[in-house]
Amino acid sequence: MSIIADRNTRLMFQGITGKEGSYHARLCAEYGSNVVAGVTPGKGGQTTDQDVPVFNTVGQAVDATGASMSLIFVPPPFAADAMVEASDAGVPTIACIAEGIPVSDMVKVVHYLEGTETRLIGPNCPGLISPGEKVKAGIMPGHIHKPGRIGVVSRSGTLTYEAVGQLTGMGIGQSTCVGIGGDPISGTSFIDVLEMFEADPDTDGVVMIGEIGGTREQDAAEYVKEHFNKPLAVLIVGQSAPPGRRMGHAGAIITGRAARAEEKIKALASAGASIIPTPADIARTVREMMGTGAGAAHA
Repeated sequence: MSIIADRNTRLMFQGITGKEGSYHARLCAEYGSNVVAGVTPGKGGQTTDQDVPVFNTVGQAVDATGASMSLIFVPPPFAADAMVEASDAGVPTIACIAEGIPVSDMVKVVHYLEGTETRLIGPNCPGLISPGEKVKAGIMPGHIHKPGRIGVVSRSGTLTYEAVGQLTGMGIGQSTCVGIGGDPISGTSFIDVLEMFEADPDTDGVVMIGEIGGTREQDAAEYVKEHFNKPLAVLIVGQSAPPGRRMGHAGAIITGRAARAEEKIKALASAGASIIPTPADIARTVREMMGTGAGAAHA
């Protein structure tokens, strides 16, 4: 079982004729994902090298192919309109891979999506992958993943790959890995993904990777304390970051005491999470956390 997407998910790429969109559409299809459509205004009627039909609008793509998830690979100035168009067309899940989207645009998008049936992952995220379902909806390297029973949720794409690489190297497989993005304003939160992992009978434990900036990790800690019943290992990066300086992600900036790594670690430790001391200790911490049940995380 997986969360958010499975082998029946019908993927659409907005911006499929661009360099990044076409490249990752091919990789997703090669991994096993069901890529059914692409959208580039003005290029409707074409097909890609993988015989994926291209449409002028999302509505046309959905009507013709039944696309159920869209990946946004359009330039930042047009990404907000692309997300709104996908929602208006009834696409239930959007993963916005594009980065550099103005915060003011994302405020409008998140407000627009309130009350709709559309789930937004990102922006500035790697998407998600469920190796057991052979579905990759994003830019993560598929070959490092191994089917199993540990979920991964992260604000950092690169650290998601590091976590997965360590887990796979230790023989610990993953159920679903979700990158929620590192921008200040985004759609799906840690809590949203943790709720889905809690309800997933095929996820035995979870790795969560947070960073400085905002209070999303503290919000997650409150949820974990009251509602999350599975083992949780947490890595918080940015412990040496100076206040007021952005570190990588647009949202990774210390703007107050609550945004500091130590405050996030304290909150999650008090909620019962196993704290991962450094990025090099992810798999070791998970193995120790799962104890004799670690074997259940193997494929």
